[in-house]
Amino acid sequence: MTATKDRTGRSRPTPRPFALWREVLTAYAAPALTAGAAGIATGQRDLAVAAVTSIAGTSAVVAFLVGAWLRNGGHPRRWTRSTGLPGAAVTVVLAVAATGAAALLGWFAAQWLPAHTPVPGGPRLERLRIDLPVSAALAATIVTLRWRSTLATPRR
Repeated sequence: MTATKDRTGRSRPTPRPFALWREVLTAYAAPALTAGAAGIATGQRDLAVAAVTSIAGTSAVVAFLVGAWLRNGGHPRRWTRSTGLPGAAVTVVLAVAATGAAALLGWFAAQWLPAHTPVPGGPRLERLRIDLPVSAALAATIVTLRWRSTLATPRR
């Protein structure tokens, strides 16, 4: 990693460039390993299965969608790149949007599918109400913060 000098003359590492594939891989691997290990350690087979399916899968999909939108969504969006707007505001907006969409999808899968299709209901579908929004919120937050950290800071 190369270094740059800050205003005080101290050397600091430059941030790694935003690589979408790395973010998606991390978004899948981190929850799969942590939730999977917790499921195995506590003997919760359903958590271990959900760790590599709904939890990690949702994280990877949200990381890909949010990261791709931030990186190259067609035209530059000043509100996402603006240094005047705090990074927390952009992060909150994207996390709330991703969480809301995932919550709707979780509700759809848990409620609507068993009532209107031959898909049987059960605890696995009920888990989606929590797994999807939590995974989406974490993935959107982490990817947005990582993307904002790679933006060039203007010199004063």
